[in-house]
Amino acid sequence: MNRVVITGLGAITPIGNNVEEFWEGIKNGTCGIDEIKSFDTTNFKVKLAGEIKNYSSENYFDKKAAKRLDKFSQYAIIAAKEAVKNSKINIETENAERFGVIVGTGIGGLITIEEQVNVLTTKSPDRVSPMFIPMAIGNMAAGNIAIEIGAKGESLSVVTACSSATHSIGEAYRLIKHGYQDIILAGGTEASITPIGIAGFTNIKALSLETNKSRASIPFDKERNGFVMGEGAGVLILEELEHAKNRGAKIYAEIVGYGATSDAYHITSPSPDGEGGARAMMNAIKDAGIKPKQVDYINAHGTSTHLNDKCETLAIKTVFGEASQNVMVSSTKGNTGHLLGAAGGIEAIACIKALENSFIPPTINYKIPDEECDLDIVPNKGRQKDILYAMSNSLGFGGHNSSILFKKYIG
Repeated sequence: MNRVVITGLGAITPIGNNVEEFWEGIKNGTCGIDEIKSFDTTNFKVKLAGEIKNYSSENYFDKKAAKRLDKFSQYAIIAAKEAVKNSKINIETENAERFGVIVGTGIGGLITIEEQVNVLTTKSPDRVSPMFIPMAIGNMAAGNIAIEIGAKGESLSVVTACSSATHSIGEAYRLIKHGYQDIILAGGTEASITPIGIAGFTNIKALSLETNKSRASIPFDKERNGFVMGEGAGVLILEELEHAKNRGAKIYAEIVGYGATSDAYHITSPSPDGEGGARAMMNAIKDAGIKPKQVDYINAHGTSTHLNDKCETLAIKTVFGEASQNVMVSSTKGNTGHLLGAAGGIEAIACIKALENSFIPPTINYKIPDEECDLDIVPNKGRQKDILYAMSNSLGFGGHNSSILFKKYIG
């Protein structure tokens, strides 16, 4: 089996429009949650979200291209191009047919869908944009990236709600591990902070109604009452180890394990005992050939909903047993909100940077301990600590569970 390493990183997030800014925000405990600016929330119960700051499509695309790309595709392309630049890959000298793209999304082009439905209902069917479908469909993030960089290998879009990015990275890992591709851009993207997106998640009672920015996204806190919507993208370059070494690439980390399971329980609620999430973590650990106690840090899904945080805590206790009191577990959704299908992308980057910088991201905005979430959640202040293994968890509506295990690259 091939070894798989990370050689490039790209991100656009509510706390930074590139990887360096994102990581500085994590280290500094920056909260990217603020009042929604993209539309008037007067008639909405939810007022807060984690929006991208200081964003103008014209800083990244010409006007014609920007008009033909929904924001979820724009974010994906921006993150992918940063990852390619960061990796120093020259596509002209690579075998493009061995270069893949697997970038998922939870919802896809919701901004475009909402806009064009409005055109249909207020004007006429003939006024609906001919670009509506290519802008709205979820596979277009991966498709547009492949076109932009000239990647001709396997191009896929994984749609598993909030697990989409983590599944994308995991499936990319398997394709390289088993020899089907040499390089894959993998991750997730999302741009669902729209009136219909916020209304829909509000009415399913998933979102926090809190108006205090520092008490809205509060993972593992006893007063948590729902997640805060975020937006952005996180993309990694996965590469076969020998291929990376042969071109002299900088190696950020190694992927050594991946697990994916289904709860088969409920469309929105996790299994009450967390057994599906537990199996995903255990499968990743078994894939890596290590013992649970060797995992140093877990970037939890940690959405700030009552059920998720409670069930994920139970899952971690099931897998790690007594060692669950020693493993560090934090959620960076206090910083960014919940990026849905992009969450696992930026959280994978947080794990990789934690390994690289020997720094454990904190769970910010934490005040009230909850006896149901009694793990070491690294409250409010990050920790300087050398670690060897870091795990990233994602759990999605529909009962989709995914876990990736990263290892510090030591040759």
